[in-house]
Amino acid sequence: VSFKGRLYAMQTGMKIDSKTPECRKFLSKLMDQLEAMKKQFGDNEAITQEIVGSAHVENYALKMFLYADNEDRAGQFHKNMIKSFYTASLLIDVLTVFGELSEENAQHRKYARWKAAYIHNCLKNGETPQPGPIGMEGECFADVEREEAGSSSLHSGTTQPTSSSTYEANNIPTSNYTGIHIPPGAHAPANTPAEVPHNTGVTSNTIQPAPQNIPLVDPSLYSAQSAGEVRLTPEDFARAQKYCKYAGSALQYEDVSTAVQNLQKALKLLITGRE
Repeated sequence: VSFKGRLYAMQTGMKIDSKTPECRKFLSKLMDQLEAMKKQFGDNEAITQEIVGSAHVENYALKMFLYADNEDRAGQFHKNMIKSFYTASLLIDVLTVFGELSEENAQHRKYARWKAAYIHNCLKNGETPQPGPIGMEGECFADVEREEAGSSSLHSGTTQPTSSSTYEANNIPTSNYTGIHIPPGAHAPANTPAEVPHNTGVTSNTIQPAPQNIPLVDPSLYSAQSAGEVRLTPEDFARAQKYCKYAGSALQYEDVSTAVQNLQKALKLLITGRE
């Protein structure tokens, strides 16, 4: 993940400024770090193969997002949750190294950024945030919209100024934004904590693992039709491949629960043609 993050930073930096001495020095140092990591982890498929690397980063971003989303829905507001939302959005940014974002990932990125800004501002102002998905509005949404526009312009080759990540803006939209679909009651993988201490001084960047509960096999799979009786589309095969990649990435972290869940999704899709 750190390798792809540095690669994204280098590509973005080169689009912004690759000519001034300060930027050339920074980018040169970043390239040296990437080369050193390539030599050190040359046998790691997440670095050498783009498909594996993409699934690896996407799976980690999803873990961060689901952890923060679960805390949000439970009304557990704290700094680690805000950091998880925002880090998830940054990891989805990193996915642009592999190509254009899927619509789902683009929506998750926008929602995560807005939630991080919204909850941050509420806590800073002594207000109680509203838990769960709600209409996106106000100065936080305006800031996220400008960040999204700036990010898109960078990836298209232009360099327009973007807003900072301080979540402050003057342009407030007049209507709610409700176009983002977040699954009702998403659950974080088993190795994310059920609760984080509400100590505002916590600065840990890691999520400590918890005992895993292996999910039961979906009973509907036992009585499902065989794959030969179902006509699968190319999109179905692509989704099944994606679930298998997620499972493989989860196993690298010994996250059996997430691996089983994704394998079951792939199996159900291949057997029934439905998710």
